Amino acid sequence: MLLPEIKEREYRFKLALRMGLPIFALVLAFVSSTLINTYESLQPSFYILSLLLLVFSIYFIFFLIYKGFDEPITERVSKTFTREYLYKYLKIKIKKDYTLMLLSIDNLHNINTRYGIKNGDKVLRDVVLYMSEYFKDKNIVNFPMGHIKGGDFIIGLEGKKEDYNTILELLCLKSSELKIGEIEVNISGAITDTSFSNNLEYMIENLFELQEENRNKKSIYEKELISPTDLESFVIDAIKNERVENRTQNIYEKDTLIMKEFFSKLIDSNGKVIHPKSYMKVVNKLGLTAQYDYLVLKSIIKMSLKKEELFCLSIHPTSLRNSAFLEKVKNILNDNEEVRGKIVFIITEVEYYSNCTKYNYTLQSLRKKGVKIALDKLGSFHSSFLYLRDLDIDIVRFDTFYSKSSNQNSSKNMLDGLNLMAHKRGVKTWIKMLETEEMNSFAQEIGINYRQGNIVSEIKKEVVI
Repeated sequence: MLLPEIKEREYRFKLALRMGLPIFALVLAFVSSTLINTYESLQPSFYILSLLLLVFSIYFIFFLIYKGFDEPITERVSKTFTREYLYKYLKIKIKKDYTLMLLSIDNLHNINTRYGIKNGDKVLRDVVLYMSEYFKDKNIVNFPMGHIKGGDFIIGLEGKKEDYNTILELLCLKSSELKIGEIEVNISGAITDTSFSNNLEYMIENLFELQEENRNKKSIYEKELISPTDLESFVIDAIKNERVENRTQNIYEKDTLIMKEFFSKLIDSNGKVIHPKSYMKVVNKLGLTAQYDYLVLKSIIKMSLKKEELFCLSIHPTSLRNSAFLEKVKNILNDNEEVRGKIVFIITEVEYYSNCTKYNYTLQSLRKKGVKIALDKLGSFHSSFLYLRDLDIDIVRFDTFYSKSSNQNSSKNMLDGLNLMAHKRGVKTWIKMLETEEMNSFAQEIGINYRQGNIVSEIKKEVVI
């Protein structure tokens, strides 16, 4: 048992004693008075009842205390509902038309770091009061509000989201210059309702997705109107029945076709294709990432057995660190010697994996099987530079910022430096999304090995030969 658990039990026991003493005193006083005044006429049943009264008094006190600890309703800092209670409360409410609103303090981490945790707690409470007053001015009162995590709060409102869209927009606009004392607070929000789903977890996940879109000011490409439940069924069924479609884009070294990158999508039972951005979160949530990656690899190997060029596909780093996935990859490579030396795994890592030595050992075991390793988004994340330093890889691909940047002179200088750095490391370089002849010519001029983009070759559907 952990020390916090031990201390909590001690605290509960001491609290029970403090609460129980008055009751025990009253029980003892009652028993003592009865014994003194009517000692000679007392029946044996009195002693039994007195003992039972004392026992049940003790039990009742401890029961109330432990029950109170087990089911807290409000959180200590923000005084809003706890996540557990909010979920229980909202599951009843969303059976009819109901709206959920997510409001987040985006810079809470910076506030805690710069001003201290106590000030961070004060900001949480003051922002809750600020939002409460705002809604009160709009004649919205007695609504549930709960703390989900960090600086994220969920508010529940009766009715459809159309009734509250403007209120949310005005709140975010009004709070753009919000200060708690001298502390600047950044608030963002998102809104959804039961027209999206009647499943509370799906609604809350959708809120965070919408909020991320709003922050990036980007809409989801090929976003399908499909319910989360149907999407889960679609993913499970498509992976189980190995329904996948592949498209490719040619990659050139000078004027020679050297590689093809594969872009894979799952297909439902009706033959409809859905973009990965719509279903990959479900794949990850269901723990099917390794199975999905293996399905894609198997379908691509089937298409590429008789082709001479290299074929490239994105593999999730978590799959590469999955021993079962690695074993299946090595087995399929052993069974298909024709593809040895023709596979390129593209990996993207946002965070730096702490056990990099073991990670590098895993990658080298794949390289011994003829798999080339390409590190994506060099120059975008800090981790990409660390991996270039610590991993033995074959290729790096530059982040698309350098091929699309409006500040051409600045991006060209940076791209030239990154290309030189990678070559000094003994790694070949690759640039994608070349859309103009100017950038295509510049990539060749500075000696980038591999070029990809619509100016070079468009994406096309791949068929089995």
